[in-house]
Amino acid sequence: MARGHGRRSILGATAAVLVSLPRQPGHAEHRNAAGPAPRDEWESFRARFVTGDGRVVDTGNGGISHSEGQGWGLLFAEAFDDQATFRRLLAWTRRALARPQDRLHAWRWQPGRARPVEDANNATDGDIFIAWALSRAARRWQDPDLALLAGEMLRDLEALCIRQVDGRTLLLPAAFGFDHPRHVVVNPSYYVFPAFPELARLRPAGPWKELTAEGCRLLRQARFGPWQLPADWIQIDRPHGAPRPAQGWAPRFSYDAVRVPLYLSWAGLTEEPALAAARLFWGGEASSRPAWTDLDGRAVAPYAADAGIQAVAEAVTATRRPGPRFPPLSEARSYYAASLLLLSRLAVAERPQLAL
Repeated sequence: MARGHGRRSILGATAAVLVSLPRQPGHAEHRNAAGPAPRDEWESFRARFVTGDGRVVDTGNGGISHSEGQGWGLLFAEAFDDQATFRRLLAWTRRALARPQDRLHAWRWQPGRARPVEDANNATDGDIFIAWALSRAARRWQDPDLALLAGEMLRDLEALCIRQVDGRTLLLPAAFGFDHPRHVVVNPSYYVFPAFPELARLRPAGPWKELTAEGCRLLRQARFGPWQLPADWIQIDRPHGAPRPAQGWAPRFSYDAVRVPLYLSWAGLTEEPALAAARLFWGGEASSRPAWTDLDGRAVAPYAADAGIQAVAEAVTATRRPGPRFPPLSEARSYYAASLLLLSRLAVAERPQLAL
């Protein structure tokens, strides 16, 4: 779409500065002693879940694709220095999911439909991961065009998905549908804390540094039940309401919220209560870790966590040597479990080396 030359020149100057910075070391080279080498697992993930034209397939959800999966795939391809796959993923993402009115992406693509994109709303976490991957790739491969696109995405995220609500800076889950006259709905797992420093370097005048402090502040208030864990979805009533589990969603620490402690650990935010609560919840033997727990009582899932959640639990609870005991990717039966496993490996590789 057409954009003003002045705005583009400003973003272009920022992109040039970004790609001139030294590349962060050690992404692809990291090898953890627990389990197969991450490079092998990326190649397995790519063979199982990435099509030849660059679509990441959600095998546990009818074979759909979404911006979340494309963002994760782009992040993995950058981290393992797989430029060819990165280009295919980006080309499909822009071709199939790009919204005409801005630089964000529709959240879902459904195969076998006359209109594969029926809902043009975005998913904020998917767009954050895409922009983060673009920024990292711009630096790794010295490509200012990737940084330019990332900067344009961040500009639109700032305009459409970040709100000031009763003195809070909130990250909305999407551009539409979550900011209501009487309340706001937030997904805590959309606060991708390890991405925010990179995004702040690309957009210094943006709110990305502030979102770390604001997100942590929100999570300190949004912990519930006997385990004091965050909910998958939370609701903040206007005016000045305290966070509570959102109506319309099960009040659980479950498949969304499990990413909260992972992102806190990845970002080195080790003193946050939500991370400490997750460590306590997952502190037992792997076989005893449930897939979820209700936050209005002590009920837990009657089945064990899958390989993806087990990997997250290992990443956040193993704070001393020999480190996390990750399950092999072959045990991850779905796209989501495999994604959580690779995200967990990256988190351990890239987080500040504190007690490891």
